[in-house]
Amino acid sequence: MSASAWKMIDLFAGAGGLSEGLREAGFHCLYANEVEPRYSQTYMANHTDTFVETNDIRSVDPLEVKDKLGLKAGELDLIAGGPPCQGFSINAPNRSSEDERNHLFRHYLKFVKAFQPRAVLIENVPGLVSFEGGATLEAILLALEDLGYNADVKILYAPHFGVPQTRWRTIVVGVKDGDPLDAYPEPLRNAPMRVNFTSSFAGRSIVALPSNIELPPHTTVREAIGDLPEIKVGDKVLKVQEYRTSPENDFQKAMRIGSTKVVNHEPPILGAVNIKRASYIPPGGNWTDIPFELLPKGMQRARRSDHTKRYGRVHPDGLASTILTKCDPHWGAYFHYSQDRTFTVREAARIQTFPDHFHFLGTKAEQYEQVGNAVPPLLAYAIGCKMAGLLEKIAVKEAQAGQMQFSL
Repeated sequence: MSASAWKMIDLFAGAGGLSEGLREAGFHCLYANEVEPRYSQTYMANHTDTFVETNDIRSVDPLEVKDKLGLKAGELDLIAGGPPCQGFSINAPNRSSEDERNHLFRHYLKFVKAFQPRAVLIENVPGLVSFEGGATLEAILLALEDLGYNADVKILYAPHFGVPQTRWRTIVVGVKDGDPLDAYPEPLRNAPMRVNFTSSFAGRSIVALPSNIELPPHTTVREAIGDLPEIKVGDKVLKVQEYRTSPENDFQKAMRIGSTKVVNHEPPILGAVNIKRASYIPPGGNWTDIPFELLPKGMQRARRSDHTKRYGRVHPDGLASTILTKCDPHWGAYFHYSQDRTFTVREAARIQTFPDHFHFLGTKAEQYEQVGNAVPPLLAYAIGCKMAGLLEKIAVKEAQAGQMQFSL
């Protein structure tokens, strides 16, 4: 079976970061569901061959979706998505049928039950592992096992796969036939890291760490965004811009495939006081470099050892802070390393590893939300490549079993 034949659907799809990376790995998303209209519009604009539904998943009948797609149970290769999982555990404090979070994950499972895909991929935050003492994660794995899947979990660090920011994701994989651990990619790069969350489950460490100390180093922020147009304070910024330079490295070359111009590259307007604050902060610095009288009142009362990322200027050779739903300097190191402004949507998207041909729709605030809530496509690509290899093994076994049955 060729990689281009892998069929998937994406639930809780957001703007499409998970689908984008899986598409690059050879998957074709037949159907996506996303309740937020603006996210859904961005998904549709960038995945024109996918049937995108904007309805609340609780009002969607998975059997009807399966019929619309012309599939029978067992014919779909993958169901992927990031469903809210908190509340699913039997030990959760709100166990009634009114628990909305509980409903959402159960509806995800309804799709799994209806489609019976060969594999299931669930992504979530690292905090899922410790939530309710691990009971929620255990309930998820048991629910997949009840549906006939071998299931497991790992926590992946995005910089190990070329993503230039400190971002961790919990990845649950279920497969009908085979070992789910075969679907997890090995780290491709070394990167500075700090584990500040529960990293063990069922008596074992589930953080994927490099086994080779001679791996290449992490992708730096400068390598990620250094070719994008310079924007100085007070500049009039066009909606469509020229690249500042030719691609300077392989990362930039990859991001620019299919793109000849730069869009979504308009910085948010900063107040005069934040522009002045930024002028005092060196690359790698933070709020402690700002004169006391310019600090917000709350920060004036803070200890200098606290909030080390706030009002930070990212170091060009380092990793960016985790990209959130807005690049507000009060919440992280979101000042550009050489320009007195915060990251644009396009720079945030580059740091999330969205290719430049991927355009974000809506207001600037909505665009930042879509970027910050997404799965980094490059991380999804690494998982997708391993998942495709596992599906290939499963397909070969199915074909061999069919031949044996036919010969009998």
